[in-house]
Amino acid sequence: MAPTTREASKKEEKAPDAAPPASEAEPGSKHKADPDTEGASESPKAKRTKTEIADDRSTKKETEETKGAGAEAEMTEGQGEEKGDQEDKKSAVEPHGREAPEAVPSSILEKGIIYFFFRGRVGIDEPSAVNEIARSYIILRPIEKDAKLGSGPIGDAGNSRLCAIPKKVLPQSGRDRWISFVEKTGASFQQLKDEFLASNDYETKTAGTRHSPAATPVAEGVYAITSTGSDRHLAYIITLPEELGEVQKELGLKQKGSFIISTRNPQYPAPANARLPKGPEYPEEVLKEFRSLRWLPTQPKHLDYVNTQFLLVGESSGVEKALEPQKVDEKENKETPAEELEKLEEEDLQRLKGLSDDDSGRIFADLKVNADDYPKLQTTF
Repeated sequence: MAPTTREASKKEEKAPDAAPPASEAEPGSKHKADPDTEGASESPKAKRTKTEIADDRSTKKETEETKGAGAEAEMTEGQGEEKGDQEDKKSAVEPHGREAPEAVPSSILEKGIIYFFFRGRVGIDEPSAVNEIARSYIILRPIEKDAKLGSGPIGDAGNSRLCAIPKKVLPQSGRDRWISFVEKTGASFQQLKDEFLASNDYETKTAGTRHSPAATPVAEGVYAITSTGSDRHLAYIITLPEELGEVQKELGLKQKGSFIISTRNPQYPAPANARLPKGPEYPEEVLKEFRSLRWLPTQPKHLDYVNTQFLLVGESSGVEKALEPQKVDEKENKETPAEELEKLEEEDLQRLKGLSDDDSGRIFADLKVNADDYPKLQTTF
């Protein structure tokens, strides 16, 4: 990130202290008697030389110039801070940007930007196969349902979610059912940078220093959580890379893909191979929604709690079922979910082209980090 004016500007050197002008003298000091000479006759004031007068004027001028320079520096610093804040708040998201917000299909419960990452196993910075990957991850950055995307980075709204996929690869068909969980919610890009993207070296008693590699980007795109009656779906369209490579296909990504998504009831014990040290801290009203059910069709609010466990079931039909128009929306002549998601993907593609010359740079510029500090997007092992 380019240094702000505040960081670049240097403080002006402070001028030597000067005697305050008469206007700043202590009130009444003109008429105060000197305790050492009180009662003595006052001697006439000695006549000041031209040199002394010139020195006083010079000192006064330096003081005024120093004050002016200090005020100017303070103003520049304030402007730099304001500019930096504006840069941080700059976002491609245009809330309520759709020309006809009422036309957005009701079956879209949430939409936004999705990022796919993986992290290599301990000590493996550049995995050469899926079995050298420790875990895959999904980052969801929600936006308003009636928003459109303009130019520039997506902007940090402090509402990102980091979801872990322990199985490494994504489910492909109804036979594949992976339990995943929410690792972070309400995350800022700075938090993702410090606590997720970065590599980490740590000490162990038995093996000494261990190295956990930095996260590697796999893809970026747009997503929607949709409702089709009794099911909820997480559907996505990949924007970057424009052509999926070996890595993306090995991890189970498709150009357009979706999963049935359900939330686990934390009031029941988790499967032995999917237990977390602590469950999600749902409020009472959310827990009541589960009733006696072990699984509930996922609502976006479920994903706003750390340690929420959700089941991803593959859909071999791609996004066909997930983006199926609902009768209530058809009666009201609303756009189809597919039309809305495709429109969002086209806007996403256009804005990303202006962020960098390569896919890695575009993804990391979106997340406000320096691409040179992290692994590049891989298409081949």
